Amino acid sequence: MECRNKCGACCIAPSISGPLPGMPNGKPAGEPCLHLLEDMRCAIFGQPERPAVCGSFKAMADVCGETKADAMWLINELEMATC
Repeated sequence: MECRNKCGACCIAPSISGPLPGMPNGKPAGEPCLHLLEDMRCAIFGQPERPAVCGSFKAMADVCGETKADAMWLINELEMATC
C-alpha cells in the first residue's frame, strides 16, 4: 500500500515519545508534527534527521483504512491501546 495523498494521519494521530528536530520532547497524540507541511507531506522525509520511528512506519490497510478519517481513527485506537 502507498501512502494516501494529502493524508498525514501518521504525522498527527500518534504520540512520538522521542525527540524530533524542533520538538525535543516529542509530540503528543493528536498534535500535528512540526514538520508536517500544508499539503500533508513531511518536510524532513528522506533526511537523516527524520526520526527512526517515522521511517519505520509503513502504510498498511489495517492501520490506514480506506480514508484519512479511517486512518485517524485506527491510529488513535492503536495509540490508546498502547499507552
